[in-house]
Amino acid sequence: MKIFIDSADLAEIRDAAQMGVIDGVTTNPSLVAKTGKPMKETIAAICEIVDGPISAEVIAMDTDGILKEGRELAKMHKNIVVKVPLVADGLKAVKIFTAEGIKTNVTLCFSASQGLLAAKAGATYISPFVGRVDDISGEGMQLVEQLVTIYRNYDLATEVLAASIRHPLHVVQAAEIGAHVATIPLKVIHQLLKHPLTDAGLATFLADAKKIPAKA
Repeated sequence: MKIFIDSADLAEIRDAAQMGVIDGVTTNPSLVAKTGKPMKETIAAICEIVDGPISAEVIAMDTDGILKEGRELAKMHKNIVVKVPLVADGLKAVKIFTAEGIKTNVTLCFSASQGLLAAKAGATYISPFVGRVDDISGEGMQLVEQLVTIYRNYDLATEVLAASIRHPLHVVQAAEIGAHVATIPLKVIHQLLKHPLTDAGLATFLADAKKIPAKA
């Protein structure tokens, strides 16, 4: 399973990239707004840090607007993936983007039926929002599993990108189900590393190392 970092913070992205564990980046308007920097400036800087798919989201909600914004974003770098809302006008744009060779990430997916339509339109990625489904007493991972199964049944090329990941268990579950990608906040990436037995083992080794004579 590929791992993307869900962030627009350059320091966070550098941290994850230096660990060698991320394959790409997803951003959204909310994440970019937190940086206090312009969208294009932020996306361009991210492309210099990570050599992999970089999702940049359009703001427009109509097909013409989505196409205009998406084409401008795609021209910025070969790794740009245009993030498109899961609405009818968005799918119309996805079909055109696909014909033009522009990769897309259809976002805010909350049902298998939505995901099926996005794949039929030619989406490169579909982003089911696991945590937000859990928030309303649904089962976000069940949605991921449904999408993986449906796409496999019909050899649909769209990759399932598990989003709105809240904790390490979500990541493990996504990998077990067969999600193609999980996009994860830096906090959760660091949590994946943590285990009390690792900490205890290191403490023991370091304590014992101090007992080793410096000379024979």
